Amino acid sequence: MLIDTHCHIYPSEIQNAEEIIKECEKNNICVILNGIDPKSNKEILELSHKYKNVYAALGYDHSVVDKITGDDIKLLDEQLNNEKVVAVGEIGLDYYWIKDNKERQKELFEKMLNLAEKHSLPVIVHAREAIQDTYEILKRHDVIGSMHCYQGSMEMAKEFIKLGFYIGIDGPITYSNNRKQKEMIKEIDIDYILVETDSPYLTPEPKRGEKNTSLNLIYIIKKISEELNISEEEMISITTNNARRLYERIN
Repeated sequence: MLIDTHCHIYPSEIQNAEEIIKECEKNNICVILNGIDPKSNKEILELSHKYKNVYAALGYDHSVVDKITGDDIKLLDEQLNNEKVVAVGEIGLDYYWIKDNKERQKELFEKMLNLAEKHSLPVIVHAREAIQDTYEILKRHDVIGSMHCYQGSMEMAKEFIKLGFYIGIDGPITYSNNRKQKEMIKEIDIDYILVETDSPYLTPEPKRGEKNTSLNLIYIIKKISEELNISEEEMISITTNNARRLYERIN
């Protein structure tokens, strides 16, 4: 079985979401759908109960920092009790697009981490041009999880691993100009590598230019296998075991 540990296959993100999920099921691919706001969280919960191969990560990310109310936090708190929820995510910081709301982003991030601690759930963290702040905040919390679509340094990857975090590898690993990430995966512990697509975004080669789906996970596996000089079968086994170890509710 392949496990796509981070994707956005639901109606508000992709028109033919259920068709893709059914194709994944036929190909023995399990998906962890990641929400970012109340609407996507609701869609994901519905899909997770409709399809055996779908699990939910629910959270509020940086893009809705000025919209989330106390009632939204209470709703999420209740939703996290659901048996198909495996993580709090997608959550985190993004200083690439907006830089004038950093403190509000941090406040929301802390609230999400508090919920993860309360429910004893791992977290799925987005950190874009905010690696150091993300690290400093995570150090203050008793959580483990995944650094989604990690683009930081090899040195910081090792520091996140020390905190109990796994490193999410996506489509960009297949890009010819991404030498930095290719070198990083050779230096970190293979037992802390996860594979993810972030679909419908970050399409890997040779499908680049098309809308991404979890069916493209095999191209990410293939590239990592080439870089680490191990078989694709072994890489599938390792990353599946890694995902199961982190997300204990996946069966």
